[in-house]
Amino acid sequence: MTRQQREAVDALHRNAPVRPNPTLAERRAGFALALSRPLPDDVTAHETVLAGRPALDLTPATAAGRGRLLHFHGGGYVLGSPGTHAGFTAQLVRRAGLRATSLDYRLAPEHPFPAAVDDGLAAYRALLDGGVRPEELVLAGDSAGGGLVVATLVAARDAGLPQPAGAVVFSPWTDLTLGGQSMSTKKDADPIFTREALQAFATPYLAGQDPAQPLASPVYADLRGLPPLLVQAGSNELLLDDAVRLAGRAAADEVEVTLRVWPQVPHVFQNHFGHLDEADAALDEAARFLSTSVRAGREAEVERPLGGEGPGAGRP
Repeated sequence: MTRQQREAVDALHRNAPVRPNPTLAERRAGFALALSRPLPDDVTAHETVLAGRPALDLTPATAAGRGRLLHFHGGGYVLGSPGTHAGFTAQLVRRAGLRATSLDYRLAPEHPFPAAVDDGLAAYRALLDGGVRPEELVLAGDSAGGGLVVATLVAARDAGLPQPAGAVVFSPWTDLTLGGQSMSTKKDADPIFTREALQAFATPYLAGQDPAQPLASPVYADLRGLPPLLVQAGSNELLLDDAVRLAGRAAADEVEVTLRVWPQVPHVFQNHFGHLDEADAALDEAARFLSTSVRAGREAEVERPLGGEGPGAGRP
């Protein structure tokens, strides 16, 4: 883990070309180009549909058993798709040995809040109804996708659905009020965002609605009953406190949570796998967490007495 690698990643972000007054289509195309990474040879992808929305199935050669990952991409609820994040998702699943379904949830401004949450919950429900056992299901997402993971878990709990085996969130955006102290303390360290840039994502997503609503900003949600969480973030990001406060709220609500802050790296630094040692180490950690969660869920299901209560009770 070298300082030279971290400095190169920082410079890459700070020196990225900026198009003046881009259209929404140009922003989306630029985001896709910036994140584009090839799929590894040992991961296959095919387009599918989940709960009425386009999705991308990713299956690594290492996949074994019935475990499944439901993935939500980042992009501020305005940009991105399963395709923009396919290389990143593939790196995670090949390490975890899990098949993944990455959802193309609806984006703002065409579809403001709560469209993304509705799609996330519908996808989660569809996997359960399709025979995926909750103890063999895990969730993951980065940035806005990480916030959407937590919101989906809260919505699923409130809908009476069983919780999955666990979830990983990378640099989650969990406070659309932009109320974290790191919004000020990390403004010079963050090579990607300014407060104004984040507000430019929040405004079309919220479309005038209260940013402190728990499903829009899950750092304010009641997290009781959620599954084990792994929260990863970099110390050089405005959204650092979104991750720290999420972990604190989860702990206060009796959720098993692990917070891992990697020093001197930026927002969703895991995207720099292959070029930044911290990125590969973080993906390895996340993959271990996901595969261990699935294995623990299976073991708990085997040990549960017939008719007993638990996250898989009442499911075939």
